[in-house]
Formats: sequence, structure tokens, C-alpha cells
Amino acid sequence: MTQKIQQTLRDSAGMRWTVLLFLAFAMFCSYIFMDILSPIKDLMQSTRGWDSTAFGTMQGSETFLNVFVFFLIFAGIILDKMGVRFTAILSGFVMLVGASINWYAVTEGFQGSNLEQWFNNNLNYIPGFDELGISPFYKGMPASAKFAAIGFMIFGCGVEMAGITVSRGIVKWFKGREMALAMGSEMALARLGVATCMIFSPMFAKLGGIVDVSRSVAFGVILLLIALIMFIVYFFMDKKLDEQTGEAEEKDDPFKISDLGSILSSSGFWLVALLCVLYYSAIFPFQKYAVNMLQCNLIFTEVPADSFWSTNTVTIIQYCIMLIVAAAAFASNFAKNKSMKYIMLILASVALVVFCYMGYMRQSAETVFAVFPLLAVGITPILGNYVDHKGKAATMLVVGSVLLILCHLTFAFVLPLFKENAIGGIIIAYMTILVLGASFSLVPASLWPSVPKLVDPKIIGSAYALIFWIQNIGLWLFPLLIGKVLDKTNPQLVADLQNGLITPEEAAVSYNYTAPLVMLACLGVAALVLGFVLKAVDKKKGLGLELPNIQE
Repeated sequence: MTQKIQQTLRDSAGMRWTVLLFLAFAMFCSYIFMDILSPIKDLMQSTRGWDSTAFGTMQGSETFLNVFVFFLIFAGIILDKMGVRFTAILSGFVMLVGASINWYAVTEGFQGSNLEQWFNNNLNYIPGFDELGISPFYKGMPASAKFAAIGFMIFGCGVEMAGITVSRGIVKWFKGREMALAMGSEMALARLGVATCMIFSPMFAKLGGIVDVSRSVAFGVILLLIALIMFIVYFFMDKKLDEQTGEAEEKDDPFKISDLGSILSSSGFWLVALLCVLYYSAIFPFQKYAVNMLQCNLIFTEVPADSFWSTNTVTIIQYCIMLIVAAAAFASNFAKNKSMKYIMLILASVALVVFCYMGYMRQSAETVFAVFPLLAVGITPILGNYVDHKGKAATMLVVGSVLLILCHLTFAFVLPLFKENAIGGIIIAYMTILVLGASFSLVPASLWPSVPKLVDPKIIGSAYALIFWIQNIGLWLFPLLIGKVLDKTNPQLVADLQNGLITPEEAAVSYNYTAPLVMLACLGVAALVLGFVLKAVDKKKGLGLELPNIQE
């Protein structure tokens, strides 16, 4: 028996982490597509006529089917009945289909087509949904935004299904081992997709000096094809593991409706789920507007067309430096030799400074915000390792909430004071973005590994699905709310645009973002309160959230 265990793929650290790499890369690709339009919000307004309300409505549509058609609940049931392997490939295929529709919606081919005419004349009123104020469309919404929203809905079903599948897969391969470290590392690596998107999406949109936003989306579609390939490779590795261990796939343990009751009756589960929706609602919707927020709060000087800083070459160089930052920071966590550890940290720090300098010289908000995940890549494994060996997961959530509040308030009230100070404003922006990314890293390192402590292992897929469903309510609502709040709190700008007093290009970079940022800071305050409640409940009921994952 001992010999059999030693021969399994799961028992090999190298194979475990190889599996994690495949899963992380698939999520990396999905994260890129999730925010593929975020750094070119201004171009969507100037080339496709998407104002903030249209942009926010389209972005919020990603989670519409998950929330209101309960697709995520079905995804959890599929995961528990059919297993990780089947669900992984299904999620990859669904993402690719939705992304392809999204791409066609923003192409020149869609403009002036019969399909565009149909969308202009239809979906202006959805009975029931309009009365409730939850319709993913509205009268006057650009046809391209409507059709893109449909594609984004389908993509959203796939990406959230992928999220719960990857979480379940990590539990399967790492339970009893370095699970928090694995989950934190997967999310840290996947979030490099945010930086990749910020750097390359504008580059593809402006390639050759001709603006075409569909090129950015096509870039994301190709990456999702690669993600599907990663899931297929994972399929065969996971199947080999089951053959070695003699374990049955999860589908052999049938799902029962009563399982949901046992999940919903757990107060610990509800606190973790509510913390998740508050925390993620303050981050993911913000990412979709962050670049535009920087454009509106900082002054960027146009770089001459013949300058080195305006070339695509510098884009590639900056991305390579970003990879050095990420790789060195991540590898420093695993260096056995203390000298090597410090060398890696110094290399990461120097490369980070160079990366930030290049972002400043390029005078683009997209490359400034691209720094968002870089600090997280370095510290997430540290946090995950700490939770594995020392615990304190609930405490980390409290700390993360405090950082979240401070960052959004800094963006709201401090950053605008430095609008005329080019260097000071950029420094504050960089520091705040780095800290916000770091605070975000506390969630995967502490929250997700806590879920297996709250529910029976056989229904963990459904538990993750329920949390993701609750989370998706916020991810649907807040992109839409931010867009509406922007238009409502900038009435003069909206009126001037409608009356032709300013151009769409000028309007796109002139919004006052104070109200939406304060709204997001309030989510952090609510998360902070719930964090303290969770700590109290954990202490009273002995949920084990503050205990280490690895019992020595």
C-alpha cells in the first residue's frame, strides 16, 4: 500500500505543481479576456458610442446568467455529478464560444449589418426584468454593446464554472498538503492576466496607427483556445491519478438537494460567502474602470509618434520586465538558500522600479495600472504558506478589508489633489495600486482554503458554486452601478457631450470618480465588520478558520 501511494502523481511535488501550472495558465487566459475591454473604455466610447452606462451594463452582463438563471448552481451540481475533468473541458469550451460572439460584436463586420439592425430594434424592453431593474439591456443601448453582452454572458458562465472547477481540482490534488499555498499561487499567477491585458489590449487596438478594438478581443479569443488546451491536458493527468489511486470520480457520489440545505444552514459558510461578495465587488468592477479613473485623475502627455516610448518594441520589453518581477518575486518564496532568496527579492525590486519607470515614460494609464498584480505575485505564496502552517485566515481577511478601504479612499480624495503634479500623482497611483493588489491577495490565500473546513468534502463543488453565485450578484450589480453613478454624478459632462460641446474623446477622460470610489470603500467597511463577526463565530463554534491547514 505504501509503495502504491508513493507512485501516485499526487504524491510527487513536481507533478502536483505541474497540474497547478496548467490550471493557473487556463485561468490566466480567462482573466485576460474578463478585462480585455477595460483598458480601452475610452476607445469603446469614441469608436462604438458606448457611454459609461452602456459600458457598465455590458461589463455587468458577464454574471447575468450565473445570477438570474442560477447557472452557477447548476455548474456546481454538474461538477459534483460529472467530476472535475468533464467540467473543466466544458467550461473551456463555453468560454471560447462566448468570447467569439463578443469579438464579432465589436468588429467592423457587425457595423451596418442586418444583425446590428435587429439588435437596434429589439431587446429594448424585457418584460419582468425591466420592472425589476435588472435587465441586461435598455432602450438606446448600442447594438454592438447588446450583442457583446450576450457573448459576455456566455463567457461568464464558462469562466465562473472554470473558477469553481479549478478550486475543486486544487483541493483534490493538494488536500492535506500545501493547499493554501497552492490556491494563493494559482490566483497570483492567474492575476498576471490583468497586467497582460492592460499592456497588450491597447497595443493591439492601436496597432499600425489605426484604431480597431476588435483586434484586442481577438487576442483574448486566441488565448482562450489555449486555455481549453490546458484543460484537456489536465483531463489526462487527473484521469491518470484516479487510475493510480483507485479513487472514483466525484460523479459516483450522487448530488442530493438536501446537500444544499446542509451548506446553507452553516453560519460560517454565509459569513465567508458574504465576505467574498463584498471583497470581490470592490475589486473586479473597479478593475473595469481603473484605467479610465487614472485617465480622469492624472494628466498624461501624448508621447511623440517617433519616440522610442511610443513603439510596440517598448511594450514587449516592459512585459518581459514584468515577467522578471513576477518570476523573481514568486521564486523567492521557494529559495532554500537565504542568499539566493535575497538576490531574487533584490532582482524583483529593481525590475519593479524599472517597470514603473517605463510605465511613466510611456504616459499611459493602462501601463500604470498594469502594476496591480505584481506585489501580489510575491506575497500571496507567503500568505498561503503562513495559513498552511500558522493559520489566522480570518485575521487576514480583516487586514485585507482595512487595506481595501484605505486604497479606495486614496483614489477618491488624495489622487485628484495631485492631478497637476505629474510625478507625485504617478507615485501615489503606483503605491496605491500595489497595495490594493496586495490586499486582494489575502482572499485566495485565506478565504478559499477555509471552505473545505465548513462543508462535507463530497459537496465542496456545490459549496464553491454557491459562494461564486453569491459573489456574482455583486459582480453583476457593481459594474452597472459604477457606470450609472458616473453618468448621474457628471450631469454637465453628459449634457455637453449630448449637445456636441465636447467630443467623445474629451468626455471619456473627464469624469469625476469620487462617488463610485466612495461606494466601493463602503463595501470594504462592510467587509471589515463581517470579518470581525467571522472571527467571533469561529472562536465560539470552533470552525477552525484560525487553525493551520497542515496539522503537524
